[in-house]
Amino acid sequence: MSEPSAAIDEHQGIADASAAFLREVVGRLEQLATGDALDSLSAASELVVAALQADGIVHAFGTGHSEAFAMEIAGRAGGLIPTNRIALRDVVLDGQRPASVLAGAGLERDATVVADLLDGLPLHPADVFLIASNSGVNGSVVEMALQVKARGHGLIAVTSLEHTNAVEPKHASGRRLSDIADVVIDNLAPYGDSTLTIGDGIGVGAVSSVTAAFIAQVITIDAAQRLHQAGSTPPVYMSANVPGGDEHNQALEDLYRGRIRRLA
Repeated sequence: MSEPSAAIDEHQGIADASAAFLREVVGRLEQLATGDALDSLSAASELVVAALQADGIVHAFGTGHSEAFAMEIAGRAGGLIPTNRIALRDVVLDGQRPASVLAGAGLERDATVVADLLDGLPLHPADVFLIASNSGVNGSVVEMALQVKARGHGLIAVTSLEHTNAVEPKHASGRRLSDIADVVIDNLAPYGDSTLTIGDGIGVGAVSSVTAAFIAQVITIDAAQRLHQAGSTPPVYMSANVPGGDEHNQALEDLYRGRIRRLA
């Protein structure tokens, strides 16, 4: 377990709060850029590159705030174009489930939703999956991991090892996301995610979204470098808000037509 959350005095003002949170963030990002963390990031990048070189694409999935990780992977400027974001809302937009299922946390704990999500995807044998979940124990996340591996795909997990090992799995298998993935990347978030406390132990300063974004970008950068070193032009998005961006992006997206989705 990590050190207890640092206490801050809410009467000291925003400068002190900012400095305290900065220390928590920077310390974790520095850990992710060294040692064993780099080994995991490198292994993840290797899986991504192998998938792309074999005409596969990258599928990213996260529920709750972990969907931010999937958004970092799929469909943003500087990111890889052969990427697809899977979201729980897809079972409403593309399936038969009513919009009411999106209320609350019920859907992310529902393992049965995964069949609906995967059955509508035109999967290629070389496709690789990146799944982010801070807790790594909810039904949809664990079932997605199980289904992905059962179908023979590579799987990268981004999770808080401290948190996931401190809570009971909610999936009927009794397994965690970290038990299933080929590569596990620890996002270094503490149990409960909050890094700071104010007052009488009130937790604030959630960090998992920050570290997950860093992880997503490092994997993307390294994968693009590897592709370039292998002699190919990395299929990377330009910003749609610079001249020529739309044309550049559309030409490359057309190569993966029907395999990647770009929704608002």
